[in-house]
Amino acid sequence: MSDATLHDAHPDPDDFAVQISDQIESFIVAVTEVAKGDEPDSAVPFLLLELSQLLLAGGRLGAHEDFVPDERYEPDAGPEPDVDELRERFAQLLEPVDIYSEVFDPYVPRSQPVACRISDDLAGIITDLRHGMAHYRGGRISEALWWWQFSYLANWGTTASAALRALQSLVAHVRLDSPLDELDGLDTDSNAGGDEQLAEEAGRVMAAEIAAPLGLRSGPS
Repeated sequence: MSDATLHDAHPDPDDFAVQISDQIESFIVAVTEVAKGDEPDSAVPFLLLELSQLLLAGGRLGAHEDFVPDERYEPDAGPEPDVDELRERFAQLLEPVDIYSEVFDPYVPRSQPVACRISDDLAGIITDLRHGMAHYRGGRISEALWWWQFSYLANWGTTASAALRALQSLVAHVRLDSPLDELDGLDTDSNAGGDEQLAEEAGRVMAAEIAAPLGLRSGPS
């Protein structure tokens, strides 16, 4: 795909770069809208759907042969948009279930789970995707594809997969009427390990209690 294709009045919808950029832009727009909190009852289902669709684009990038940028050094894509507000909005929106436990690399023997936040994950994913989008909109198509592919393998693919598993687990707890025994609130700012790890006591939260504010409905008893 030549850089001129971006500015074509009728870009080829079957072009790989166009399809990937459309999927990524759709994710950015949708997640930014969810963060506004206008429909809090739909937040978790929407995020589950959007992350699933984004990972389809990521899978296509991962399966593709390596992209090679036109220039040896990455051109300046301009200042990175601030995502702190988006992160804070999601932290408030998902407060009961924002923190979850994740094993960073399943192929490292005896890996210890670490505490993560869905709000941090979403902010980091958006940052990576916007960086590539800045190249794409600037007509640097090969640079955008290289960045999206590289950052998928190095960062946002793993992050999106982890957040998706957390959201899927939450949905499963609610739909299967399985209580979340205790959200003992792993503290992402604490040092990992043992008795010294700080914990935020979140009490016993039943699935029925988080279903309504997070837009989920329990299945039949």
